[in-house]
Amino acid sequence: MNRILKTTVIAAAVMGVAGVAQARDQVRIVGSSTVYPFASYVAEEFGATTDFPTPVIESTGSGGGLRLFCNGVGEGTPDITNASRRIKVSEFERCAENGVTDITEAFIGYDGIAFAQSSANEAMDVTREQIFLALAAKVPVDGELVDNPYTQWSDIDASLPDREIAVYGPPTTSGTRDAFEELVMEAASEDMEAYGGEGYTDIRADGAFIDAGENDNLIVQRLAENTDAFGIFGYSFLEENSDSLIGSSIDGVEPTPEAIGSGEYPVARSLFFYVKNQHADEVPAMYEYANMFMSEQMISDLGYLKGIGLIPAPEELREQARQAVADHESLELADLK
Repeated sequence: MNRILKTTVIAAAVMGVAGVAQARDQVRIVGSSTVYPFASYVAEEFGATTDFPTPVIESTGSGGGLRLFCNGVGEGTPDITNASRRIKVSEFERCAENGVTDITEAFIGYDGIAFAQSSANEAMDVTREQIFLALAAKVPVDGELVDNPYTQWSDIDASLPDREIAVYGPPTTSGTRDAFEELVMEAASEDMEAYGGEGYTDIRADGAFIDAGENDNLIVQRLAENTDAFGIFGYSFLEENSDSLIGSSIDGVEPTPEAIGSGEYPVARSLFFYVKNQHADEVPAMYEYANMFMSEQMISDLGYLKGIGLIPAPEELREQARQAVADHESLELADLK
């Protein structure tokens, strides 16, 4: 090999290892399974209506996506990560440690966490406390915390059906799991004396809760096969499968777009994606995709994404979020505290 050419090849390889991004047309996206259907819709539209190829999207869960996103800058790291919760302080700090120091946060709207079952059953209304007692690793019995002894819903409350407790849910890398633990487990237990005034989020591991992975569609399939079971997943999947699934009201509130958007539904959360601004020069399609995602065409009350389950934010919040993305506003640690 020509010495100059060989040197150039070696230098290029070293630059790749060092994390210098190489110019490419295709946006690389990872992250939340809840945001995945919305991002996929935008990606398909982007590929069909622009000169850029359709972005590649991998459903890794919010935590898994942020881990990949924060691994560094350059080739081999994603440009965007989707999240069904806000980035954590610890994740932001890890990003900074690995050189990811310019991130824009994009708030796209709302989603509720559904607690749903096969429509072959009668609707079962539940409280967060009842869900907590069904799924907590340890529960109070006669004033003491013991390993969860409940096997039937009727063991928890005689008004509930005599059905085995079996709940398919997301893994610990999922933003849906994080939100469920905070909005259901922690909220239900923080005032229980047995837990010392602190929220308890440990999920039982004796088979009553079944980790179904990052694919929410798989949970939907499992509920069709096991009509006694319940599933935990984003509201958009409930809406998409309303012919075969029914959602439970939680604390007396039905999971509806209106109740989720207003915050009345107790298990509602915000949805995001995060943009690695340091990839902008090497991936010119990245900002074009982000701007399409944030457009009224996608996230408004009349937008395409509402039709597949996104709960739009009020117009003022949408405009603020859109402007932050258009300005490539850099997220600061103080914003997360």
